[in-house]
Amino acid sequence: MLTLNCGIATLREWQRGDEDAVVTVADNPNVSRYMRDTFPSPYTHDDAAAWIARNEAAEQDTHFAIVLDGRVVGGVGFVLHQAERRIVADIGYWLGEPFWGRGIATAACSAVTAYAFEQYELRRIEAPVYAPNVASRRVLEKCGYECEGIMRSAVIKKGEVLDAHLYAKIRCP
Repeated sequence: MLTLNCGIATLREWQRGDEDAVVTVADNPNVSRYMRDTFPSPYTHDDAAAWIARNEAAEQDTHFAIVLDGRVVGGVGFVLHQAERRIVADIGYWLGEPFWGRGIATAACSAVTAYAFEQYELRRIEAPVYAPNVASRRVLEKCGYECEGIMRSAVIKKGEVLDAHLYAKIRCP
């Protein structure tokens, strides 16, 4: 099983048996508030089982459980683009609310960014962040991502139209 040590926590492949832990930390409207709508809310055991099965079946290791003191507290991963954008990936992460503010997301994002650049022929990793999500913007900035611009009226979340800040990190040649 692939694991990445990010200092404060361990990142590992998702596995059967993680379902209850995922539901415990993910079934929280504060966690899903700034996530894409594909992140379920409420987050059920069936949602967790489907997520884990999807990752077990994946050909590439691109999504990881964030594990602290032996239990799953969040997730981090990236999606590889295709065709002419095959040198680009989107990164994303989430963390259970009791674990916010401890540097865990920053450590996980930094470790996965390094892993993605090492393992794949990427030139760029990007992350669109909804404007009100200041904490996530800070995580990316601490990981060396730069804000390239603001995409005005880019998303709608629970009936509210929001701007999104586009962050990116470029691999040094």
